[in-house]
Amino acid sequence: MGIQKRTRKFAQTKRVIGHRDARLKQNQEKAAQALKQRVQKPELIREIPQVSSSLFYQHNTALMPPYSVLVDTNFLSHTVQHKLELLSTMMDCLYAKCIPIITDCVMAELEKLGQKYRIALRIARDERWERLKCDHKGVYADDCLVDRVMKHKVYIVATNDRDLKRRIRKIPGVPIMSVARGKYVIERLPDAPEK
Repeated sequence: MGIQKRTRKFAQTKRVIGHRDARLKQNQEKAAQALKQRVQKPELIREIPQVSSSLFYQHNTALMPPYSVLVDTNFLSHTVQHKLELLSTMMDCLYAKCIPIITDCVMAELEKLGQKYRIALRIARDERWERLKCDHKGVYADDCLVDRVMKHKVYIVATNDRDLKRRIRKIPGVPIMSVARGKYVIERLPDAPEK
């Protein structure tokens, strides 16, 4: 039998409750307050907008000739600048019959712009184009066009406005027509002829 070695026990201290321990009175009060706030504030109900039944992934099956084209203010002004004919250039771009549609908001915006845009206004007043009545308040054409396209995905939007294009790109299945390089260019239309 040998001598039993006695080793010192290092770092042995009394156990102390941490400042985050749930048994402390102040932490119990904080937990009770957090629970009250959670009960008072109901959970957010997230709604997912219903996807149009005409969409097959990003492809819109509701778009077929004759195409309905919602025309924006600056699209008309760019058409005048490039000296393009509205209907025939649209038909050259899409190889199909097109119906340019001008809303009341676009007409009001053109009238507000004054003398500089009188030719574009004269083009917009042409009786060959279809007119749409707006039932909302205000005459901001961008909101009107985006709202109409969100409700009914049967339109092509003709615009050169960057902000409006950005807003419409977020809506699936809506093609955008714009004026570029002296002709009309279509984007996001699957059946469009490649040039």
